Amino acid sequence: MGLAFTIDTPVKVARFGISSVISIIEDELVEEMREFYSKDQNLPFTPISVKEEDYRARRITAYLDLVHDIVARQMTVMKQEPFEAGKDITRYFELLPDNSSLRRKYLKAMTMEPGAERTLFEHELRDSIVAGSIDVNIMAKVDRTNYAPNGEALPAIYCDAMSALRGFANSKLESAVVFSAGYNPRLYSYVEQFPDFYPDENGRVKKNIILKVSDYRSALIQGKILAKKGIWISEFRIESGLNCGGHAFATDGMLLGVILEEFKHHRAGLRKELYELCNASLAAANKHKFNHPPPVRLTVQGGIGTAEEQNFLLNHFGVDGTGWGSPFLLVPEATNVDEVTLDQLATASKEDYFLSEASPLGVPFNNFRKSSSEQQRKERIAKGRPGSPCYKKFLSSDTEFTDQPICTASRQYQNLKLKQLEASDLSPELREVEAEKITSKDCLCEGLGVTVKLTNEMKISHKLSAVTICPGPNLAYFSGKFTLAQMTGHIYGREQLTNLLKRDNMFVNELVLYIDYLEKEMGKLRVSYTAKKQLYLEKFRNNLMEGIEYYKGLLPKLETKKEEATIWEGLEEHFTRLSNLFCAAAP
Repeated sequence: MGLAFTIDTPVKVARFGISSVISIIEDELVEEMREFYSKDQNLPFTPISVKEEDYRARRITAYLDLVHDIVARQMTVMKQEPFEAGKDITRYFELLPDNSSLRRKYLKAMTMEPGAERTLFEHELRDSIVAGSIDVNIMAKVDRTNYAPNGEALPAIYCDAMSALRGFANSKLESAVVFSAGYNPRLYSYVEQFPDFYPDENGRVKKNIILKVSDYRSALIQGKILAKKGIWISEFRIESGLNCGGHAFATDGMLLGVILEEFKHHRAGLRKELYELCNASLAAANKHKFNHPPPVRLTVQGGIGTAEEQNFLLNHFGVDGTGWGSPFLLVPEATNVDEVTLDQLATASKEDYFLSEASPLGVPFNNFRKSSSEQQRKERIAKGRPGSPCYKKFLSSDTEFTDQPICTASRQYQNLKLKQLEASDLSPELREVEAEKITSKDCLCEGLGVTVKLTNEMKISHKLSAVTICPGPNLAYFSGKFTLAQMTGHIYGREQLTNLLKRDNMFVNELVLYIDYLEKEMGKLRVSYTAKKQLYLEKFRNNLMEGIEYYKGLLPKLETKKEEATIWEGLEEHFTRLSNLFCAAAP
């Protein structure tokens, strides 16, 4: 969800049993939030200066410990509340799904007359309350080398991702770290340094690893790498390649349904193989082994829009849970979105959401046309000053013009690159295309972090107040601002919050996004042809065609038959479009 949007979501919703993820890579924002909540909770605050040893990791540990303590106090207070309307303890049970045994028990207790039996029910209900997990995210590729004041490179353990991992590992939390955006060998090896990632004598692991993956092969490879180090993967979080928020990783045309089918088919074997590798490694290192294979959760996220879709994922593919990210941007009780941006999201059209090249990582990035950062980017270009001032440098990776890496979204890089382009012998048309590629990059470090400051009237760093927001395209089907009860009610089928736009099934929506992406890539191929690229796009297209055939076979298994005919027509239409698109791409 980006840096700021869920930076304090556990403080808002963990007491209701809702799990969420904090991005911890940006230590400056983390430190500012620690100061904010220390004052909010009337707690002492001692800043951790950038001049102090290992300040990045220490800032992260201090903030996570603070969040842990705040949620623990909230839970203590809530468990002592009377069961009265409007109290947090009643909200806890009212937010649960209708099929929850705890919710049914709560509803039964509320119909009882005061007395011994009701008191016993209430006591049992209080004992059943569990806080949502306070998980953290580390985007594995955001791992720049940091430098001492004298310009010397610091050792690898002070790189961003490794500092963030150390900050989490040293915290009070007993939760999980989500590794996303690919494989980082030194980060994965660094996990071995922290005992909380290994089982104790009872087979219990205090800090777990969740891998966000886009296909089965990636899950298997990364899972085996960590299992050979004695590290267990508690969850594989499967995400749609394109129908998601933030960075998008197209999966060679492999559609979500096909990927889930492969996980379903190989799940038991995957668990067995990882268990054997993990225990063998633990035994070789004289560490405590697991007495039996621990559970491996499979969850899925990206583009889910209705309770029916969620239930199908749970029942047909056997996933253990689903993730709903972008719709919660419209829930101020859960996330941080400033009023201006929230109003824009609440009234946005489908065309306002687009896949951009804004990320300095060089990965497609889901963007929002109305955002103030997108407007600022265009205004800077119009003024002849493209690019951003670069203060935080988290995404600095380019050394084409400098010894130390700089960010491709920075004003420094874009000026140098545009001058180089101007001196080239490219045609005016190609020069314009290349210039657009250069200036499309935007500052994510500032843009993704500022909204929480605007929401809480905090000091804005360097007066950079433009907001970047990266919702998934599925948010186009939600309009308005919602309460936490309304959104959870929608997820569990008690309410209907999607707007009046015609919305295809989530699998069809993802298919359209993939075809649009392929069409764009084929357009690039016509401008700059290579045989290797054409072979890749042919494979991409063939995978999409096979995915369509798979969905046709899946249709009779839908839990609701009302969509079947409409989905079939859509699949036929998109199959034809793919066929024509392939012909048009030939050189």
